[in-house]
Amino acid sequence: MEVYALIGPSGTGKSHRAVLLAHKLGAEVIIDDGLIIKGNQIIAGVSAKKQPTRIGAIKTALFTDENHINMAREAIKQSSSNKILILGTSRKMAEKIASRLGLPGIKEFIGIEQIATEKEIRKARIMRTQYSKHVIPAPTVEVRKSLPETIIDPLQVFLKRKGYKGNRSWLEQSVVRPTFTMYGKLYISQGALGAIVTCAATGIPGVAGVKRASIIKDDQGVEIEVEVVLDIKFKLNDISRDVQLAVKEQIEKMTGLTVKCVNVTVAGLKIEEII
Repeated sequence: MEVYALIGPSGTGKSHRAVLLAHKLGAEVIIDDGLIIKGNQIIAGVSAKKQPTRIGAIKTALFTDENHINMAREAIKQSSSNKILILGTSRKMAEKIASRLGLPGIKEFIGIEQIATEKEIRKARIMRTQYSKHVIPAPTVEVRKSLPETIIDPLQVFLKRKGYKGNRSWLEQSVVRPTFTMYGKLYISQGALGAIVTCAATGIPGVAGVKRASIIKDDQGVEIEVEVVLDIKFKLNDISRDVQLAVKEQIEKMTGLTVKCVNVTVAGLKIEEII
């Protein structure tokens, strides 16, 4: 099985162009926003567009739920597909989805700028930011099964069939406005992130306290710096590693943000006084 990934920031038109790219690559299955799509049919998954919050949508797109993962894995297995196209906002996101679904390593990463012009990407951003319109690369009749109460507009995509000169057809996609876009933007403050980091770190045996926690955010995720005070009775290397894992897990679980790295600095040691 060969796995490909279409990469680009949110709102740049990945879903709209996914069908054409999959057709070009010969990929039978598209994995997009929590859905497993084969041809013109949604064969499994839960749409991230169904979630009431942005964090919920991110978690769904990343396949964080075990039932969701198992359902998707079984559908992919039953599809007997030789090629799969994953859509993601970053290489790390696509790799995480592939790993969670038990797929092979990604053969090729394709940037949205490789298949769309600057003008097309700019237009896609406007449709997303001003009108909150999201594309699902599946026909309206299929999408309505997953989102029965959502207003869905059909979108026709021209496709020239490969290998058949002059043979043309139209593929239908769907345009939706998810519930979470009606509530405005969601911001997670530095203070909230810092509190999560502190709570996660202090929950590790051997951590006596957190002196400082700083977070740097960008479009690809977050970098975390945490200074801890450790109990001298514990092995420092093991505690530091446990802090890294706990902080990463809690940040990604509670916020949906991708953690790029967690740097732990031992800023002090707690030594019990001997009387």
